[in-house]
Amino acid sequence: MKKLIGLLAGLILVSTTVAMAETKFTPLNFDESNTIQANNTTKVTNATVDKKGTVLLDPSQVTGGTKMQNAILDLDNAETEVRNKLLDYRANYNNIDQKYQLTKEERRAAKKKIKQAEKKIKNMEKAKNKIRKNFEQKNNL
Repeated sequence: MKKLIGLLAGLILVSTTVAMAETKFTPLNFDESNTIQANNTTKVTNATVDKKGTVLLDPSQVTGGTKMQNAILDLDNAETEVRNKLLDYRANYNNIDQKYQLTKEERRAAKKKIKQAEKKIKNMEKAKNKIRKNFEQKNNL
């Protein structure tokens, strides 16, 4: 029984693959005019090879045609513009960051000078008080 089910499943699998091969299968239902035509005769096509070795087809041979390529080019141009804006934003951020760091350093230096001045004033006050005490002690004697 298991052999019969296995044989039947194999027969169904083979028959479906043959049926799929005989029919024209278009998974995304593109237009027939834009599909690549395959002939049994050898024919020289206008294809160029770039540095990576990929074959670039004529726009009429590519699925989707020139509209698809124009959309891709538009997206490439938009991406380039956004990348340029990103570079501008980064440059602006770096300028602001440098100003911020400079301001922080100036603030630290100013704070340090204030503390030094306050310390000097405090020391002078102590020195004045010591001198007064010494002067009063000498006058009281």
